[in-house]
Amino acid sequence: MGLLAVQKSWAGVLGALHNDFVFERRVGILSDLLASLLPQSARVLDVGCGDGAISFRIKQRRPDIEIRGVEVLPRERTHIPVEVFDGVHIPYENASFNVVMFSDVLHHTNKPELILSEARRVASQYVLIKDHYRNGFAAGMRLRFMDWIGNARFGVALPYNYWSRNEWSANWQHIGLCPAKLITKLGLYPPFADWLFGGGLHFIALLSKCEPTD
Repeated sequence: MGLLAVQKSWAGVLGALHNDFVFERRVGILSDLLASLLPQSARVLDVGCGDGAISFRIKQRRPDIEIRGVEVLPRERTHIPVEVFDGVHIPYENASFNVVMFSDVLHHTNKPELILSEARRVASQYVLIKDHYRNGFAAGMRLRFMDWIGNARFGVALPYNYWSRNEWSANWQHIGLCPAKLITKLGLYPPFADWLFGGGLHFIALLSKCEPTD
């Protein structure tokens, strides 16, 4: 068996364990947190939504909102309406949605600042981000491992492009996005795993539009 086949086999086994012990908990917690940050009766665009599982849960919690997605890798079945896009240019007019949302998407792109600028253009109020901080002991290694387990078996691009807290802040300021609310303790994992894969590596940021810096 070749190295690639072995890697795929291990990715499948670990991915199944991830689904059993982590996935449902993660989706539930993220849905609750993201839903709590959305304004009343918001129109929301989920960029890189996958099959729309998280957005569907958000909609269940917040029936007042309208939510749809765009995705580079189309799925056979989706939980929300999804349009295919090129990964850079969001196919909507300026201020088409109240909120543009990314849930663990931006670190899968080579140039997050480009799609963030597009999100700012399409959003009339907020950009909502769940992603990672590359801060702390062996942060890059831990994040790579999590990414590989969760995504390798689905063929998702894995450039492992993680920003530090300072890099996120600098890019938000440059693009013209200002934190309205920042959550850094999410509790996504069971206690036995949270000390390794949780604290310090995850954040949710609700960003309002502001004047960009030069």
